[in-house]
Amino acid sequence: MADYIYTMELRLTPAQQKGVTLVQDIARAASMNVYLTGGAVRDIISGFPIRDLDFTVQGNPLKLQKDFERAGAVIGGVDDDLKLLYVTLPGGVRAEVSGARIERYEKTGKPPLVTPATIIEDLRRRDFTVNAMALSLNPGSRGLLMDPFNGAADIEAKLLRILQNYAFVEDPSRLIRASRFAARFHWALEERTQARYDSAKENNYIEYMTESAIGYETEQLAYEDDPLNVIRVLEKEGWLKVLSSHWTTAKVDSNGLMQLMKARQQMNELGYAPDPAPAVMHFLTARLSEKEAAEIRKTIPRRDLAEAWRDLEEHAKDLAKRLTGKEAATPSRTWKLLSNARQEMVLFLAVTAKQQAVAQKIKNFFGKWREVQQKLPLPEMTELLITPQLPEYAKIAEDVFLLLLDGKLRSRTERLNFLKPFAPPPPPPPPAPKRGRGAKAAAQPPAPSVALATRKKKVKAEPAAAAVTRVAEAPKAEKSSSPRATEAKAPKPEKKAVEKKPTPALKKKVKKH
Repeated sequence: MADYIYTMELRLTPAQQKGVTLVQDIARAASMNVYLTGGAVRDIISGFPIRDLDFTVQGNPLKLQKDFERAGAVIGGVDDDLKLLYVTLPGGVRAEVSGARIERYEKTGKPPLVTPATIIEDLRRRDFTVNAMALSLNPGSRGLLMDPFNGAADIEAKLLRILQNYAFVEDPSRLIRASRFAARFHWALEERTQARYDSAKENNYIEYMTESAIGYETEQLAYEDDPLNVIRVLEKEGWLKVLSSHWTTAKVDSNGLMQLMKARQQMNELGYAPDPAPAVMHFLTARLSEKEAAEIRKTIPRRDLAEAWRDLEEHAKDLAKRLTGKEAATPSRTWKLLSNARQEMVLFLAVTAKQQAVAQKIKNFFGKWREVQQKLPLPEMTELLITPQLPEYAKIAEDVFLLLLDGKLRSRTERLNFLKPFAPPPPPPPPAPKRGRGAKAAAQPPAPSVALATRKKKVKAEPAAAAVTRVAEAPKAEKSSSPRATEAKAPKPEKKAVEKKPTPALKKKVKKH
């Protein structure tokens, strides 16, 4: 179990991980079991980019709508019949939250009868084995992979296999989905699936496709990494005219679409994550009339996508106008404007800008000005100890960068003069050494205890040495019969004291005694 959770956390972006946690917490608070299902699990296991997240709850997800809105999510659309929410989670993460259900088709071309069900029953009603897997997000079973139809094996074999023989008859939109998946993944249809596909195509079951299914399949083109390849495959199979009778690859701006994908890749490499879907739809329908494009927009289930596509050109014109006005009079002002603008608008203008000034500013924003930013921190900043550890470092670095963009701080003197007020104070100097006799005594280490004892012995021995000297002088007074003279006849110590020549004053004292 833990391996799949680890794989999920490894493959999801940080924003998608937060989205999983948010949906998990909201469903748990409503006492609903929740599972990651469908394409999200398929892409986690296969290694393909995870474009959006599909969640299935055992309950009615429409009851969670207000909880999602309070958490900062945007509800892009609601399907009351299928009990389905189209949600954009914080961080721009697309998600679908549906209720576990059983679908029973009474007649081809009619919406199915929907009944609440368990998660296993929900997996059984799906289209292909690779989409019939679920990953539990519930306590006690979190990380448990449910794969009742061995979809993981078909992913390994790179095969698309239907779950039921009448899959294409009950829901003809699966014909378009099979072609779309085959074009995206470069997978083949399993032998039985191919036979059922050919039979349904030959019998023209596609004409029973519902309008809601047409809108859903049209919308999915906006999220493809290579939409041009997918739309060519759909045209070859005859499905593009089903989505719109006026739609052909000749009506697609192929060059603009390729430039858009390149600009998107460049922005991704710089750390931006714009949603290219509105711009993709713009280029896919570039040569359709406004009326024809409007008809396609009406069918798209995500109303937020349809509105963003409709207003794309108007918002881009507004940004282009601001880029040619006083708001972008200097490089630093232009940088601030583009940094704060919607990334989708910047992406679209990078491809469609007709004014040379606008195109050049966007080019500088992605290229030349980035090189200036990479020069930070300046050597003078390091010299003055202006490092990221300072609380105000980010603001200082931004100010320096904007001044450099405007051609200021060219010389070392200018840079130092600007940076010095922000430099932290130097550390205090070490304390000065003490002076005088006390300092000298304190500087010398105390004598060892043995040396101290020796000095004490010498001090005590000094009176004895003086006595020895007096004894050495005593023989000159032997004739004296005084008790002191007798005491002077005591034996000499082994160590002779140094004899000193008696002075005249001393001789007189001896004679008196």
